[in-house]
Amino acid sequence: QVQLVESGGGLVQAGGSLRLSCAASGRTFSSFVMGWFRQAPGKDQEFVAAMSRNGGSTTYADSVKGRFTISRDNAKNTVHLQMNSLKPEDTAVYLCAAKRVVAGPYIYWGQGTQVTVTS
Repeated sequence: QVQLVESGGGLVQAGGSLRLSCAASGRTFSSFVMGWFRQAPGKDQEFVAAMSRNGGSTTYADSVKGRFTISRDNAKNTVHLQMNSLKPEDTAVYLCAAKRVVAGPYIYWGQGTQVTVTS
């Protein structure tokens, strides 16, 4: 069992930056592929970014490429999402997720942290 707790959300003006963090419980953090997703009101959940177990591989949604950066610290059981050049359309609840199998579904989810970008 893994528990994920996000933090770092808030209110920011367009063009600003935020850094989200996700703290994971347990001793097997390095065995998980970690991802960030977001859910905006009235919209489907959207994949944002993912990072491989050792941090050597990353994937981003086209909508955030060049603006967001995912990173992880396996020694501290944390994954981060640095978000720069934020836009109002980035407003959403951001969720951290974990999975063991690269091609499988994410099986552990956090509660989410709200990010609101004003114009």
